[in-house]
Amino acid sequence: MSVSSSGTIAAIATPPGEGGVGIIRVSGEKALPIAEAIFKSAKDSFSGFKPYTMHYGYVLDENSTELDDVLAVFMPGPNSYTGEDTVEFNCHGGRAILASVLGEILSHGAVLARAGEFTLRAFLNGKMDLTQAEAVAEMIHAPSKGAAQLARVKLSGVLGHRIEELRGRLEVLRTHLCVAVDFPEDELECLPLDKMMTEVTDAVKNISEILAGVERTRAWREGGLAVLSGKVNAGKSSLLNALLGRNRAIVTDIPGTTRDFIEETLNLDGLQVRVVDTAGLRETTDKVEQAGLDMGKELAQQADLVLLIVDGFDPFDLSDIDPEFSAQSGKCIAVINKIDLAQSTPSASEVMAEAGYEVVEISAKRGQGIDELASSIREHILAGAGEPDPDELVPNSRQAATLRKALSELDGLVQDIEMTIPYDLLGVRLETACSALSEITGEITPQEVLDSIFSKFCVGK
Repeated sequence: MSVSSSGTIAAIATPPGEGGVGIIRVSGEKALPIAEAIFKSAKDSFSGFKPYTMHYGYVLDENSTELDDVLAVFMPGPNSYTGEDTVEFNCHGGRAILASVLGEILSHGAVLARAGEFTLRAFLNGKMDLTQAEAVAEMIHAPSKGAAQLARVKLSGVLGHRIEELRGRLEVLRTHLCVAVDFPEDELECLPLDKMMTEVTDAVKNISEILAGVERTRAWREGGLAVLSGKVNAGKSSLLNALLGRNRAIVTDIPGTTRDFIEETLNLDGLQVRVVDTAGLRETTDKVEQAGLDMGKELAQQADLVLLIVDGFDPFDLSDIDPEFSAQSGKCIAVINKIDLAQSTPSASEVMAEAGYEVVEISAKRGQGIDELASSIREHILAGAGEPDPDELVPNSRQAATLRKALSELDGLVQDIEMTIPYDLLGVRLETACSALSEITGEITPQEVLDSIFSKFCVGK
């Protein structure tokens, strides 16, 4: 995607599928002429598009045949989302209807928008900085209410303003350094080292505070991953069905029914958790089943939480547990299934509790203990973080990586100041840190970074 966007673009701005309403967005210098060419008002008194007003009427094709009755609104630039003249048509949400209306718009000189191009134009036209543009995508893809709120904070521009304030203070230091380099005889007067150290350490503190929320809110922003692991016939598939409240996985008495893995998503009081049912653990010569076992182990290694499903009816030995998922790993819950049946002696619950595991007893078949287990899953994945602060500033992965780059330079700068490194070399670190902060807000951002960011948007946004 080129940074330089021009011409008039159009796209369906609502999700694909069928619905009551579908919106087509048009932006650019031809937006209004196109709307005037294809729209016929239902009112005889209609004298043209009044800005920011819904007009009811019909979209006509080249033969004056009505394609759909619509609500159309004109938003003149620069007071629109993109900063350009924009028209939106609220149509009926059928695929064929939207396709025909969009086709008519394109036939009048608009071109189909690329993914994220409307927001790209908003960024290029100064309607938002890059942190706000990324927040738009984060809101659209937010897996939870908490994630949406975190994105909304950034959409307000607070993160961008804070980054700009930090960069501005560092740019002032750069100016002082330049004076000190050009006029070395006045260096102590131009740039007291203690003041410079104070400014740099304060910047380090500020960036560290912003980064602190990244891991704490990761589960809210990205969702969690919980993997069901255990021997064949321990009840993993039954547990998946019980957690979902429906029959998703096939359950039989035949060992090894699940040979691949099955993934579903749970909403645990606002937290999205991917739950994966893996192939039952056992020795096998079947290549397909072994591939499923290997995949299950790989998923368990990546998981935020591993549920070790144990059949409480059968004799149990700790040697059945993969050493990688010991109680000390901090990522496992022992789930003792089939508590509605007579328990083995010593009970699996006792053995696992003595080994240090948190133990939850359930009967997947009868639904006993499922709510308690769901609460434990949520608590473990959140790692005690609780609900995110509604006003917390949390950078995304790109922003966090760039902040860490700036932080690394500033940490090095602190050491250089302590070692009384020459001013011109100190300036290099400051310049790198300032450039990194500029990448976050989009003032100085490589083309490939912009391409990567906006390619992740949906078409129509």
